[in-house]
Amino acid sequence: MKILVVGSGGREHALCWAIRRSPLCRELFCAPGNAGITEFATLVPIGVEEIDALVAFALGQAIDFVVIGPEVPLVLGLADRLEAAGIKAFGPSAAAAALEGSKGFMKDILAKYHIPTAAYGRFTDAEAAKAFIRSKGAPIVVKTDGLAAGKGVVVATSLDEALAAVDAMMGDKLFGAAGDELVVEEFLTGEEASFFAIVDGATALPLAAAQDHKRVGDGDTGPNTGGMGAYSPAPVVTPEIVAKVMERCILPTVRGMAAEGKPYRGILFAGLMIDAGEPKLLEYNVRFGDPECQVLMARLRSDIVELMLAASQGRLAGHTVEWSEDPALVVVMAAQGYPGRYRKGTVIEGLGEAGRVEGVRILHAGTERNADGRIVATGGRVLGITAVGATVAEAQSRAYRAIDLIRWPEGFCRRDIGWRAIERSGVSQ
Repeated sequence: MKILVVGSGGREHALCWAIRRSPLCRELFCAPGNAGITEFATLVPIGVEEIDALVAFALGQAIDFVVIGPEVPLVLGLADRLEAAGIKAFGPSAAAAALEGSKGFMKDILAKYHIPTAAYGRFTDAEAAKAFIRSKGAPIVVKTDGLAAGKGVVVATSLDEALAAVDAMMGDKLFGAAGDELVVEEFLTGEEASFFAIVDGATALPLAAAQDHKRVGDGDTGPNTGGMGAYSPAPVVTPEIVAKVMERCILPTVRGMAAEGKPYRGILFAGLMIDAGEPKLLEYNVRFGDPECQVLMARLRSDIVELMLAASQGRLAGHTVEWSEDPALVVVMAAQGYPGRYRKGTVIEGLGEAGRVEGVRILHAGTERNADGRIVATGGRVLGITAVGATVAEAQSRAYRAIDLIRWPEGFCRRDIGWRAIERSGVSQ
């Protein structure tokens, strides 16, 4: 098959790596891709929001299957357009992608189908949102309804912080039109985890869980980011938790979306809060997480292309998914200043040496080659140093050994990725 992957981040590099392992893949393209993806795919200079150009390319190249990585083209209807053109695509329709495209829509679905989640309110008026916040008190969570690149969430520990978040999102338009409507939620306590299922409209198969590290600094300090690292499996997601999440969250959502006339096909990413063995749903995303995808693809033993094809064609029933027993861990290297302002175009060296560390693969997120052929940083999150090992501690040691070989003074990373799992295991870091 000729396959096109849409996207340019670490998630897409990981997907290209996994897709290239499939005997079903004859030729692979990635639009727009990054410098690391050239190892596996031919890059196509088309942006993820250029829906017409992506469809035209797929038709012109006789692409058999399109794997849509990020949420934006899904919300814009790329899967619908491809299907209408007779090209198979992996990812939900625009109507189903509203589970991520509108937090209000998602919360209403959860409420309608009795899926455990935080109590909430939806607001298009700032003063009404503030009145709700004052009535509930802090801590409280303020979210933009629309897409904000993973940054439109404030976990406010005081009333003043929550009220300021409303002003920033609705008044100052910090996230543009995404903040025209807000969702204000009860603050949930517990331990967060990321859970993934693959869905064909009727059947859902559990994949694996991972644990992300959202805060920018060691010890889970500083502002939220798109994710500074992850590991899989997540010890907090026990087999009992998996059963509860499938029964109480994933399957009711799949049935509910079908009943709404918006059958869901693709990856369903459940952000969970787990407290005393009871999971509640924080939010849904309609694609693989980044950086969680990196560790899932490192552990996956099944043919990812066959699984995605089966999901897109409504034939997942009877399939199983095989995983390596060995844990995987990814450490994100970001540009100094991220998640705030950061420089672009800084040169990264030592990637070859780092990639030769046992069990390590260097996955690119925001890179390109400059005119001299050198790798330069083009984004905030730039590299995902992904390692496998017999234990999380071993995977962590390998990842940091590789990082110490990378010469990039303008970059940084957290030095404690995986700490929860290592602490549980009793192994000192």
